[in-house]
Amino acid sequence: MKAILAVFMTKYLCDQSGNPDYLSEGQATVWVHFFNTAVYFTPLLGSIIADIFWGKYRTIISLSLVYCLGHLALAIDETRIGLTIGLTLIAIGAGGIKGCVSAHVGDQFCRSNLSMLEKVYGWFYLSINLGAFASTLLTPFLLDEFGPSIAFGVPGFLMLVATFAFWAGRNDFAHIPPSGFMFIRDAFSAAGLKTMCKLLLIYLFVAVFWALFDQTASTWVFQAEKMDRMFCGVEWKSAQIQAVNPALILLLIPIFNYFLYPSINRFFRLTPLRKIGIGFFLVVPSFLIPAFIESKIGMGEVPGIEWQLLAYLLLTAGEVMISVTCLEFSYTQAPKTMKSLVFGLFMSSVAIGNLFTALVNAIILNRDGTSWLSGADYYLFFAGVMFVTAVAFIPVSVFYKERNHIHDS
Repeated sequence: MKAILAVFMTKYLCDQSGNPDYLSEGQATVWVHFFNTAVYFTPLLGSIIADIFWGKYRTIISLSLVYCLGHLALAIDETRIGLTIGLTLIAIGAGGIKGCVSAHVGDQFCRSNLSMLEKVYGWFYLSINLGAFASTLLTPFLLDEFGPSIAFGVPGFLMLVATFAFWAGRNDFAHIPPSGFMFIRDAFSAAGLKTMCKLLLIYLFVAVFWALFDQTASTWVFQAEKMDRMFCGVEWKSAQIQAVNPALILLLIPIFNYFLYPSINRFFRLTPLRKIGIGFFLVVPSFLIPAFIESKIGMGEVPGIEWQLLAYLLLTAGEVMISVTCLEFSYTQAPKTMKSLVFGLFMSSVAIGNLFTALVNAIILNRDGTSWLSGADYYLFFAGVMFVTAVAFIPVSVFYKERNHIHDS
């Protein structure tokens, strides 16, 4: 759904009379990143519900249905009212899915098979991106050929099918019961507060990565509109270029897990925080390339989409080292009664990053919908912020003391 959101708002949005009510590119960018902020803030609330009251499984099932209702609202109402209601319901539904599903995966492991956790989270992330790859290719096609109702309705229906499949397998999962108000005792204990403060420090750095990464669904799409998108004999839609990211995830996760990491570990021990730090530096050139592309566009040229594909390669390599590593790291560092909460905190880093991007774009937005920080300067600004973050993270990765919390059986 996220793949077509920016295009929908700039080309398909209408008023209640059916007349065009499009947003400018700058306005759509603000909407997309405020929506992402909400989507990744609500997992913090969902994780509290899961850890105290419902447990992870029941929370996932219940709020997945709310998520489906959000797609229904987008499918039947193409106005700003439908957009607001649909995105709000999806954001609420995401609160019961994103943080809880990640923690639920970790719950299937204990000390006896802990060595599998890193690879399993890699495959978990890979499966998410397999779905994202298919969706990013399919939904822009459905939007162009059949309109918003089908483009939003089909993913909503498939989500409903997935929810039913998850319910059907309920007896095969290990279920960690909610800790009730013991969660509050543990969360506000000296050890709990210390753990959360240490992790929040890491997540604040990670938030800067998300401020850049999620622009693949906004500014990068608008940039692709101005490029020559012929590749392998096919002219790709601008929103479909995003499919390169999940496709590269499918390729890079096995390469990193089975070849790159073991090879590097022979000479240099790759701790989780060292992986994250290296990932930060990889992201910097991924935004220098779009700056170069914008300079070419500014001179009246039409750059080939291959340049953006190279940027995707660097950005995705950084994502594997940052995001996938954070999943495993968050689960192992979280106290037993606070697994969902810690994943909610991790998801809030995505929210903070998108909030930063949304605020930057809101501040630079002119009254006519244009921006005063645009072109190459826009991308250079974010590349500079990422570089400063990467350098500042070095001492954190050196002095942080890890402590694993894994249930025994």
